[in-house]
Amino acid sequence: MLYFRKKLIVFFCVTFLLFTSRAFFVYADDIPTPTESVTPTGGNAQQLSDLQRKINELEGKVADLKSQEDTLSSQIGTMDNQIKLTEYRIDATRQQITDLSLDIDSATKRMSTLEGSLSNVTKTLLNRIVATYQMGGAGPMQVLLASNDISDLASRANYLRIVQAHDKQLLYDTQQARNDYANQKLIFENKKKQIEGLKTQLEAYNKDLDQQKDAKQKLLADTQGDEENYQHLLSQAKAQLAGFSNFAISQGGASLLSNQTVCDDWGCYYNQRDSQWGGAALNGTQYSIASDGCLMTSMAMVYTHYGHKGVTPLTINSNPNNFASYYPAYLKYTISADGATSSRVGAQVDGELSAGRPVVVGISYDGGPLPDHFVVLISGSGGSYQMNDPFTPNGHNIAFTSKYPVGSIREIDKVVF
Repeated sequence: MLYFRKKLIVFFCVTFLLFTSRAFFVYADDIPTPTESVTPTGGNAQQLSDLQRKINELEGKVADLKSQEDTLSSQIGTMDNQIKLTEYRIDATRQQITDLSLDIDSATKRMSTLEGSLSNVTKTLLNRIVATYQMGGAGPMQVLLASNDISDLASRANYLRIVQAHDKQLLYDTQQARNDYANQKLIFENKKKQIEGLKTQLEAYNKDLDQQKDAKQKLLADTQGDEENYQHLLSQAKAQLAGFSNFAISQGGASLLSNQTVCDDWGCYYNQRDSQWGGAALNGTQYSIASDGCLMTSMAMVYTHYGHKGVTPLTINSNPNNFASYYPAYLKYTISADGATSSRVGAQVDGELSAGRPVVVGISYDGGPLPDHFVVLISGSGGSYQMNDPFTPNGHNIAFTSKYPVGSIREIDKVVF
């Protein structure tokens, strides 16, 4: 009887321990455990910093050189610094791409391995929790009867409590780690998008570099590397553009027009002031097509006469190679559009018109020695000519002398392909 009472006392004690162990399991502290996160290792941060410093310095030098007096040496110096600036930008972009690529490659491998590990650990933990819960689900009487003695009974109860708490914490940590790495995966997906953007930027920089090197070579070729020749060409170009601007002012300004284009059997008539292109900058300069694009618009009309119906002023304007290296608003005598290269060559008006070939003529509206406006003569002879005037509203096939005297002609060019 005494033995039975002792056993009963032990039974109640163990029951209390089992219930408190379950309570511990259910109400365990839910504070997250810090987990290791994957962060990009990055590349040579110091190298990128040095490149950015050089880029900033060169940007300042380029700006200073552009503000200096126009000389061949200063323009070449500007070009050299611009080339070096673009090369630094290319190096910096490549470094960023390399760093991001290494980060992504390393993280992808780690996350791939982790994904499998997390999956296996989670399955194992779930199985263990099921087993421990099954053990914890046994009634106190079953636990008591299955125990060899009081010490064994207490050990079983304590073990169960510890295992349940430990498994719960491991499961929580494992799930937290899975969430952390899922977030990291999103971060690296964003980095992949950054790489695509950097690659696009790199292509643009490489294109800029090629154009800048070509521009320098063209400048040296155009000027023959001679300062005096450079100054002569520059003065000529500036005078022509100033003449175009003054002509537009004398005509009341280069306001934009609508519905000016007319295409027929001859080709297309274009007006430089047409709203389709009049507001555009002339080869990215401070000049506009509306006020200073008479020559370019005249050449576009001649191109359409020779079968290149898709050519417009914008077509010619979109090719920087059509403009002088020493003054980017100055249209060269040899240009390309629609896959065809043409040159303006001196000619006689009547001979060309009688053969059915239009001529581009430069006129001096103010009576000066240099042309300040260009038009296309399309037919006529002996001073009685019909023209396409790119500035006059609806200037398609109108009499030349209705606007300008024959004596105002300063330059006559035929266009050869």
